[in-house]
Amino acid sequence: MENIETARLCITLASDAEMELIAAAETDAEMKKAYGEMLQGAQEHPEIRELYAMWLIKLKGEPDTVIGDMCFKGLSDDGVVEIGYGVYPPYESHGYATEAVMALVDWAIKREDVQSVEAEAEASNVASLRILEKCGFVANGKLGTEGLRFVLCS
Repeated sequence: MENIETARLCITLASDAEMELIAAAETDAEMKKAYGEMLQGAQEHPEIRELYAMWLIKLKGEPDTVIGDMCFKGLSDDGVVEIGYGVYPPYESHGYATEAVMALVDWAIKREDVQSVEAEAEASNVASLRILEKCGFVANGKLGTEGLRFVLCS
């Protein structure tokens, strides 16, 4: 099981069982679909499941306290991964998302098979835009299905 630690967080690769439980409990149809796609991708690509599966963001020293989750949306043929992330409302505005994104991006960009990391954020999502800026992403001038596209190259 993969674990990435930061000063305040432990980011853990979710098991299939954990992803199934989270997907089953999700009430938002769009997120439920996304969680199902993560699980399917992880099962279809076991050799690189960490680039498809959900990662759980936990407070360091509190392994049962999940404060959010993140994922990559698979690996493209040209070495691009797209990151998605979210922190639950009680834990917003504490810098946890920035800390988690920085750590997971740093982990990914060190891989030989990853050439760049991309992300999307709606123009109205000021918090997400700020996270991407703090993590070194730059807008690439393209518009994706979820908003403006950003890239961080190795």
